[in-house]
Amino acid sequence: MRTVSGLFDNYDDATNAVVQLEAAGVPSADISIIANNADDRYSDRYSDRDSNAGEGAGAGAGLGAAGGGAVGLLTGLGLMAIPGVGPVVAAGWLAATAAGAAAGAVAGGAVGGIIGAMTDSGVSEDDAHLYAESIRRGGSVVTARVDEGLVDEAETILRNNSVDPAGRRQAYAAAGWRRFDDRSAPYTSTEIEDERRRYGTTL
Repeated sequence: MRTVSGLFDNYDDATNAVVQLEAAGVPSADISIIANNADDRYSDRYSDRDSNAGEGAGAGAGLGAAGGGAVGLLTGLGLMAIPGVGPVVAAGWLAATAAGAAAGAVAGGAVGGIIGAMTDSGVSEDDAHLYAESIRRGGSVVTARVDEGLVDEAETILRNNSVDPAGRRQAYAAAGWRRFDDRSAPYTSTEIEDERRRYGTTL
C-alpha cells in the first residue's frame, strides 16, 4: 500500500477527487478528506448530523465509520475540530487518526494531531506541515491508501484541479511561514477569505 495525497483550494474539487478515487477502485475505507469549515461554509450540507466542532478533535474520532462500503466516503462526512486548524468537515481513517493522535498528544506529549496522523500514515513530514497549514488557511486535503497497481491512476486523479505543493510551500515561505504549529490560533473566516482571494480560489 502507498499513501497519496492531493491539496485543493476548492472543496468541490476535493470531493470530486474522492468520487473519482472510489470509481477507480480505491475502497472508501482507504480514503480521507479534511476541509476547513471555519466560516460554516459546509455546515448546511451536514446540518442533520451532530456537530463536534466545538468539543475538540477527540469528539469526532469515529465520524468516518459511516463512510465505508458501497455508500461512499462522502456520506460519512461530519464536523469536528483539529488543534491549530479549527473547525473542519472530515471523514475517513485520517480524520479518525488525527482526532486520536490529538488526544494522545494532550495526554502524553507525543507528536499528535494532524501532523502525527499524516506522518504515521506515510506522508512526509514536510508535506504534512504544508497540508495542515493549507487546511488551516481554508483548503482541503484528500489522502488515500492505495495498492501499488493503482498508484499512478490515484496520483493522476489527485493532481487534477489540485494545488502544486511546491509552489504553495514557496508562497507561504515567502511570507515567513516555516512549519505548522498546532498551538497557533486557527484562521478566522475573514483571514480565510483573504487567503482565498490571494490564490484566486473559486468556491
